Amino acid sequence: MAELITLSALDMRDALPDGGGLIGLDLGTQTIGTAFADPEWRIASPGKTIARGKFSVDKLAIAALIEERGIKGIIIGLPLNMDGTSGPRAQSSRAYAKNLAVLGLPILLWDERWSTTSAERGLIEQDMSRAKRKTRIDSAAAAVILQAACDAMAGGMRW
Repeated sequence: MAELITLSALDMRDALPDGGGLIGLDLGTQTIGTAFADPEWRIASPGKTIARGKFSVDKLAIAALIEERGIKGIIIGLPLNMDGTSGPRAQSSRAYAKNLAVLGLPILLWDERWSTTSAERGLIEQDMSRAKRKTRIDSAAAAVILQAACDAMAGGMRW
């Protein structure tokens, strides 16, 4: 498959005409939250949190999860500024996507504004302790990002 890195849910959907499992990534400075969606893109669930290190090590960990779950596409949170512009963190996510393109899967960069806030609210509603929330927030945020992207892809909205 030709390299596809897009901001469009419709382009991503078109790149996966038969559906397929998805992995969502929330790239933090110290950790990478993961989440997984079923092949029909209905439900996103938090996965494990990966300690972030050298890219080569990160890539091996992500590739192992992709292989283990038969993943067909990657969704990466794009941390835009509140006014929609790109800053250094967004540029870092774009670079990370370009580096992950060697895995040969289509990649959707998805606006992640408010994902961590939404994830934390959900964990608080589950009456989760602050200590437990700290260990699960990145993967919960990845699930929020992935669910929003799945909803857009399944619904055919153009973003």
